[in-house]
Formats: sequence, structure tokens, C-alpha cells
Amino acid sequence: MSDLTTTLDRARRLMAAATDTAARHRGHHDDDARSAGTLPDPTGILARLGLDGSTRPRTNMPRTDPLRTDPLRTELPDLGLSTGSGSFTPPDLTSLLSQLIPAGVSGGAATAGRAAAAAAPGGRVERRTYNGPSGSRDYELYLPTGLGTEPVPMVVMLHGGTQNAVDFAAGTGMNALAEQHTFVVVYPEQSRTANPQGYWNWFRPQDQSAGSGEPDVLAGITRQVIADHPVDPGAVYVTGLSAGGAMAAVMAATHPDLYAAAGVHSGLGYRSATDVGSAFAAMSSGGSPTAGGSVPVIVFHGAADHTVAPVNADKIIAARVSGTGSTVQTTRGGGAHGDRGYRRTAHIDAAGTVLAENWLVDGAGHAWSGGNPVGSYADAAGPDASAEMVRFFLSHRQRISASA
Repeated sequence: MSDLTTTLDRARRLMAAATDTAARHRGHHDDDARSAGTLPDPTGILARLGLDGSTRPRTNMPRTDPLRTDPLRTELPDLGLSTGSGSFTPPDLTSLLSQLIPAGVSGGAATAGRAAAAAAPGGRVERRTYNGPSGSRDYELYLPTGLGTEPVPMVVMLHGGTQNAVDFAAGTGMNALAEQHTFVVVYPEQSRTANPQGYWNWFRPQDQSAGSGEPDVLAGITRQVIADHPVDPGAVYVTGLSAGGAMAAVMAATHPDLYAAAGVHSGLGYRSATDVGSAFAAMSSGGSPTAGGSVPVIVFHGAADHTVAPVNADKIIAARVSGTGSTVQTTRGGGAHGDRGYRRTAHIDAAGTVLAENWLVDGAGHAWSGGNPVGSYADAAGPDASAEMVRFFLSHRQRISASA
């Protein structure tokens, strides 16, 4: 019981810190959601913890509740705990964590508008289902009009929490780039059975290894599309936003034979967390990610991201380039005509290969940089993360052995 209470208390303190941070940063593009003076509560977790935007306890609890003096513990019954003298049933901490990690700035247009934006480039959109030994997931597939019989690259896109394939396609504009460069795009969708808010379970040990859990499912989807369509197996890439970005880091680390490069937008490093408590800590501190292996990585992060701290980007890059002896080149750009400025740091090995790029976007929050606001969690003002990721991806190829 003490470990559980500690974890939940940490959640309360982090939400309180987030509220204070939001109050100090009014004036950013996403502050309209905070105009009422409270922290947005899109999943209802603040209410479930007995807190409002100013982290005060709710006052409508029964006076007979013996735990009422503690604003966290008064809500334990709502979290599935029995506080009687017998025993208690632990809550679903995976679900609880998913609710405590918002995917980004809320907003966007109606579902119909997102579907129109996702399909606008003119290619063919297909909805499929993958079934494998570790589970099944639906996914959407974008096949560009230029697709013929010659193998083309493929990008696997992992959405953030509360999003779906259509929303993510609309917000990132990746399908338009697929038309321009002729590549296939795959959008796996998280099951609400696996996670009620649609977050990839990047922080669970069973979902951090090849051959099990969600990595096995996502690798299965990737291989299924390669088998069914003219995809170049040496030019397959994976990227994602927030929890999807964290899962992209997992896929790069666990399947270096499958992905030629990876992108992480507003996400966390591989094994920066292995349970609920460490996940909360990693959101603010970056944790201690495990080395991500040999896959080149491009990272985008907003400098004003108060959901997943920018230090996470630094930790991802440091884990990737550790021991490589790479040189560093830093450039600054943007900042004109109302656009956001940015700092791009490239890590280059002795052969001239860019092992990693780190894009820190001035003033940006927890949203896809340069995205289309018709989709959720997209910031139109920043540099185009989708275009830069595609540029980075297409400059890297996987070495496929003759026996593969």
C-alpha cells in the first residue's frame, strides 16, 4: 500500500507543478485552454484525484469518510481501492498513467475535416487489421498515386494519446509528402482495450522488448505491409508523437534490423521508464534512457513543452551518440515573419553520416511542429517536422543481408 500511495502522491505533485508552470507561461498559443485559470483536464484525472486546476481538494466528499483529511486518499475508492479493514484491490495503474500523460495541445477540427485533410493528396487510403501472436491492431495505409511495381520507402507513424490514424495523418500532413516523394505511410492505431486513452504503452517492461507486446505487434504490421506492397525493406522508417514518439524509440532499439531511421517528436527515450513512478519522473527529468542502438534518429521538441520536458530530447540524443566519437554542428534558423525559431544540432560520424539530429523549437509546446491545425496536437508556426523527418529518413538506408 505504501508504494502505491507514493506513486499516486507523485502524480498529484506533478500535476500541481504543471498547474504552476501553466500559470507562469500565459501568452503561449495554447493558453486559451487555460483561460479559466485552471489546468485543462481532458481525461478527468484531476477530478479523480480530488483536485481542480489549483490542486485544491474537492469538498463534496462524504463527511463520514475516515480518509477525508488527505485530498489524494479520499479518492482511493474511485480508483478501485477498498479502504476497509480487509484488503484492497490495486487500480489499473497502466490506465491511470495513460490519463496522466496528455498527448499535447488540444484543438483541431471535426472528424470529417480531418478525414478530408488526410485524403486530400489524392492517393488511396485503406483500412486493415493485423492479427499476430502478441495481439491485433487496426491500421490505416496511405498508398500514393505514383505507386507502381518498383519498391518504394515506407514510414510508420505512431500517433499520440487520444488520437487516431486519421487525426494524426491530418495533423502531420505526412500523406502529402508521400505523394511528393512516393512512399507508403502506415498508421497503426492503439486499441482502447490495451489503453483506454489510446496511448502506446511505452513504459511497461512487457512492451519494451522484441518478440512480445506492442513492439511485436507493430513489427508485425510493418512486415505485413512490406509483404503485401512494393516496399523497399531497406528504406523503412518509424516516427511518432508523445507516447507514439516514445514507442518509436522502443521500435528503433528493439528492431534495428527493420527500421533504417527513427523520429521522436515530443517523446521519451528507450527505457527511460519501466514503471508508472519512473514514467512520471522521466517526463520532467528525461530519466536514464538505455542506449538506443545503431538506428539514426531525428528528434523534435518544443522548448516550451510543459508536458514532456525538453531535456528528454537531449537524453535521447546522448544515448544514441554515446561512444561514437561524433562531431557536433549547430545551426539556428527561423524566427522571421512570425515563424518559430529553432536550433538544430547534428551529430556526424567520421564517415560523414549524420547519426542524430536534435531540433529544439523556440516557444513551442507539446505539439507536432509545422503541423496542420485541422488535426489535434499540431502547431502550424514551427519548422515543418514532417518534411525534415522525411529528408532525414531518405538519407539513410538499412543494410539488408542476402539471407534476409
